[in-house]
Amino acid sequence: MELTSYRDRFPILESTTYLINHSLGAMPAEAERRLQQFANEWKTRGARAWSEGWWDSVFTTGDLIGSIIGAPAGSTVMHQNVTVAEAIVLSCFDLKPPRNRIVFEEGLFPSVRYVQQAWSRFGAEVVVCPDADAVIDAIDERTLLVPVSHVLYKTAEIQPVERIVERAHAMGAYVCLDAYQSAGTVPLARPFAFEPEMEPAPGAARFLTGTPVVAANYAASAGYEIIREIGVDRIRENSIRQTALLVDLVDQAGFELTSPRDPAIRGGSVVFRVPDFQAVHAELAAREIICDYRPDAGLRFGPHFFTTDDEIRFAVEQVGEILESGAHIARLGATAGF
Repeated sequence: MELTSYRDRFPILESTTYLINHSLGAMPAEAERRLQQFANEWKTRGARAWSEGWWDSVFTTGDLIGSIIGAPAGSTVMHQNVTVAEAIVLSCFDLKPPRNRIVFEEGLFPSVRYVQQAWSRFGAEVVVCPDADAVIDAIDERTLLVPVSHVLYKTAEIQPVERIVERAHAMGAYVCLDAYQSAGTVPLARPFAFEPEMEPAPGAARFLTGTPVVAANYAASAGYEIIREIGVDRIRENSIRQTALLVDLVDQAGFELTSPRDPAIRGGSVVFRVPDFQAVHAELAAREIICDYRPDAGLRFGPHFFTTDDEIRFAVEQVGEILESGAHIARLGATAGF
């Protein structure tokens, strides 16, 4: 199938130009049916549903993600968000000196940084580095954990995971890889081949935190199945082509690109600055062009496999038209961030 043939599975595409897939993907129509399935099971089966599939949803949905990132069956479970998951990982470690350093890049997502820094109250020595090269230099025999974002949320820059993992393992440290903004868009570099052999944990269930969010698992599985059906390599090929188109359009319009130009280190979104971009963002939303922005980064356009080239061109053209016409001026001071 052509990638745009999948568009009819995502209802919001009928009425919007949806360019925020790096943050919240367009909802598959199947997700609505599965949420109704959850409601019907709750209504008709009640507590019996726990033994009829609900409890297993954390594993079955987790295995869908596992198949996308190359993880073996039974090694992936679902959590509410990345920050909760990283806090659980941190809880596994003894933070007594001399190996009590947590080393990471300042470009980590803020809530993830907060939870890492909070561990200083429990004995961790937190080292924040300006970039990935500084992270590699800072890893030494005192380092316990290196949290890494595969793709930085502000700029969509792909981080040198292999180099970081190689250095960390050479020093006896662990790596916690956050692939939220890359899984399903950017293939992982053989995640279980960094070591000659993998020593599997007794089971992923040890990381569960209690009653699972079954409705979320039902809804999420619909999108993961589409990603698995298409294949991440094919999605990545199209993503590289479309983000290159976006970069060219940004350059032609005279906007300031803040994402990497090199496609090898650029994730699935493109970030650029324009004057008063918060207000421009609000005006784009009013025109049914859905993207987002970060206060110190700029507008973020995140197309996905179902996005058309014409939608990308239209969105960039609208940014130019908004600035030229001053349509955003009335929204200054009234915009809200995401």
